Amino acid sequence: MFSFNQWLRENKVAMWILTVLRVYIGYDWMTHGWGKLTGGFQAGGFLAGAVGKATGENPTVQAWWGTFLENFAVPNAGLFDFIIPLGEFLVGLGLVLGCFTTLAALMAMVMNFAFLFSGTVSTNAQLVLMEVFLVVAGANAGKIGLDHWVMPYLRGLFTRNKGSQHKDTPTINHTHKTA
Repeated sequence: MFSFNQWLRENKVAMWILTVLRVYIGYDWMTHGWGKLTGGFQAGGFLAGAVGKATGENPTVQAWWGTFLENFAVPNAGLFDFIIPLGEFLVGLGLVLGCFTTLAALMAMVMNFAFLFSGTVSTNAQLVLMEVFLVVAGANAGKIGLDHWVMPYLRGLFTRNKGSQHKDTPTINHTHKTA
């Protein structure tokens, strides 16, 4: 029986398709982030606009999100001026290089959803859809990339001492003798 999930996670053809998708999405994020990093970016206007979309007869921004933006994001717009471009660039770099691919795709989805919650549709919905494939594919999405080397190395770091027990450490034997 065919399993699309298994195909995404294990198939070599899927691995190549995911690589093209991953690089495409990553390039998009990286170039937008770089443009904001080098061209000056101010989130204040966008944030205020999103807060304005949370009111009125037909609000396009949910009240809870508008409250978050108004009470946290707008007062800390300077922080968002920094973390949005840096986050976009780093997510893009991770996806292009195939390094921490699943985490990068998840963080891309978080940003896309934040933009969608703020009333900006643009390409965010289609990017979320493509990023879902990368997340579901897991390691297969980064096999043609730095994850091929980085992930086994990290696994080795965390499992290196697992199973090794000091010779001087006594073990307790739980066998019971019956008479």
